[in-house]
Amino acid sequence: MPDTPVPAVATTGPARASRLAWIIMSIAALAYFMAVVHRTSFGIAGIEASDRFGIEATALSVLAMVQIAVYASMQLPAGALIDRLGSRTVLVAGSLIMAAGQVLLAFAPGLGWAVVARVLIGAGDAPIFIAGNHIAARYFPPRQVPIIVQGLGLIGQLGQIASAIPVAYLLHEQGWSTTFAALGGLGVAVAAAAFFGIRTPQTADASSPSAAPSLEPRVSLREAIRPAGVRLGFWTHWLGLIGPNTVALLWGVPFLVQGQGLEPTTASALLTVMVIANIVAGPVLGVLTGRHPLRRSWLALAIAVVAAVTWASVLLPDTPRPMWQLVVWMAVTGACGPASLIGLDFARTHGVRGRAASAVGFANIGGFAATVVSVLLVGATLQVISPAGASEYSLDHYRVALSTLVLPWAIGIVAVVHARRRTRREMAAAGVIVPPLRDVLARRRAGRRA
Repeated sequence: MPDTPVPAVATTGPARASRLAWIIMSIAALAYFMAVVHRTSFGIAGIEASDRFGIEATALSVLAMVQIAVYASMQLPAGALIDRLGSRTVLVAGSLIMAAGQVLLAFAPGLGWAVVARVLIGAGDAPIFIAGNHIAARYFPPRQVPIIVQGLGLIGQLGQIASAIPVAYLLHEQGWSTTFAALGGLGVAVAAAAFFGIRTPQTADASSPSAAPSLEPRVSLREAIRPAGVRLGFWTHWLGLIGPNTVALLWGVPFLVQGQGLEPTTASALLTVMVIANIVAGPVLGVLTGRHPLRRSWLALAIAVVAAVTWASVLLPDTPRPMWQLVVWMAVTGACGPASLIGLDFARTHGVRGRAASAVGFANIGGFAATVVSVLLVGATLQVISPAGASEYSLDHYRVALSTLVLPWAIGIVAVVHARRRTRREMAAAGVIVPPLRDVLARRRAGRRA
């Protein structure tokens, strides 16, 4: 039997989704798809960027991570804007800002302008996924929301396939400026779709300007992120995105090409394994999250431990790994992406009414803060242990550098366990007791024997 869902004030929605709600959700998914293309397109261009701007590993990491740093820092303001203005406005504005960033990157004459372009892309990307979550939570039945959110993440991650294959092909065939200018044009088209296609259903978004004003007192941002369950969401999201983002946003292709000796096209194709695993794992975790909300943290922790063991199996040997092992590594890493979305579900169900988007925005900072730490840690380590001025690195260099990810992984596991303990204390005070997993399993075994 599924667990009894935890009461949560932020979980409100209709008994049944309308046709208009599905249309709006589809447009939000399209916007997120394009946002992921914008976000990950630089990851397949790392080597080209190094040559174009004449930079080494640390500067390349900074150029990649400035976007993520801006993205993470904008999560709370983005959530507050969604709570105040509604999802349509921020989807349109975010898509246009990202498009401007890609056009600027296409013609950036030097590193400084490229940094400005990445700042714009990070700022525009910041509200897109939160807006999609907000639409799902407002316009769909509560039990269906985790599955819808996983589906949103799944569709968005198809943008990573677009970066790994067609965008990479365009980059190699047509060059830097044509590729990024074309991405800017597609971003404008998505903004137009959001502007003309998103309308408020009859079950109005309580935070949109067209909704009826609430009689409840305005909740401060500090109060919105105070519940322990929201902080558990932050650390769950942190734990899930360390591996996938480190690989997808910068270091995956260079490690596979320079460290494992693969051709660039083979390395880019391997990234699609990660996305396929994301597609397979997402719906499964969405169903499990919806049916067993009291065991969500166990799902996240189990996937993180399996991922850490898989990374160790690739990095400990001092010779290139066979293709089957690299495929397994990519598949397990890809499954961590949907696991990170469990953190957003924690924030949604433990958040405060009227500040749902702010709570989700805070939780969404976690994985991208971990990304900034992880990618910069790898880049800095590569530069320290390699000869001065090097732009290519050996397998041993990558083994040492990528092994430093054990630090953010350990921080995440400890923090999830600690935040879960505090969350369960708050739940117990509210009358919701979470029985130990061993007791639940023992009762089920006894029931089968009976």
